[in-house]
Order: sequence, then C-alpha cells, then structure tokens
Amino acid sequence: FEGERSRTKDNILLGKSKLEGIPPVPHGVPQISVCCDICDKGVINVSAEDKSTGQKTQITITDQEGCLSKEEIERMVEDRKCFQAEDKELTCKMGAKNALEKYAISMRNAAGDDYAGGEFEANGKARINEAVEEAIEWLESNHMGEVDQFEDKLKELEE
Repeated sequence: FEGERSRTKDNILLGKSKLEGIPPVPHGVPQISVCCDICDKGVINVSAEDKSTGQKTQITITDQEGCLSKEEIERMVEDRKCFQAEDKELTCKMGAKNALEKYAISMRNAAGDDYAGGEFEANGKARINEAVEEAIEWLESNHMGEVDQFEDKLKELEE
C-alpha cells in the first residue's frame, strides 16, 4: 500500500501477493517473515516466507503509469495531518482489542494444554474456559468498542 494513513482502506493498493500452503495452526502460532526492499529507481521487492513450511512468495512493484502525482502525494500527507488524532485513536483501539484477544487465546491454550493445564484444578479449568469464551464472544459482537471497554474486559478476564 502507498499512503500515510494507519488503515489500509485509506491508502492506495500497489499490488497483491498470496502465500499459500500454510497448515492450520492455533492463533498466534504462524511465523511469517516479510521483507521489503526498495531500490533507488523506486522498484519495491516484497517477499514473504512461512517459517514452518518454507513456502515463499514474492512480488515486484515497479513505477507504473497511474502512480500518484506530486500533488496527490502532498494531499495524502495533508490528509495524514488532518486525520492524525483519529488514526492515533484507532491505533490505540486496535492495540487494546488485540491485547484482549491475545490474552484470551493464550489462556484458552494454557487451560487446554495437558502439561500447563495440570496446574489448574478441574473447576478452575472450567471457570477459565467459560471466562475465555465469554470474552471471545464479547469481542466478536463489540469489535469496534472503545479502548476503555477493551481494557476493562481484559482486567475482568485477568481476575
């Protein structure tokens, strides 16, 4: 994407590449290495590799017709300044949402893991699983909640 905003929908798509053949794994487990290289002529080389399978993909983006003019680039920079507070708020909101989701999933994995789960008594596992499922359901129905809502839900889950 080309642009100055925090959301992809507010930027210009330069190209697409698809990394296929990634086996199903629990959330947060895939390790994908992404590398970007920009040469002095404006050519962008992007490569991605799944560390577990070795699957790779690459895309080269060249300076094509239809690229942004100098005026359009300046307008995008100005837009970034105008929407800076909104973008910062969205970044904070997504960070709080991701923290809650990551914690819920790690708790679900820990309670379900026979090795780590042995530390929890049976009643404790049930309570953890119930609280985690409740938090995940809440996330699904409140994906655009406010930062304080996500933080409150995280504190509630930690208790």
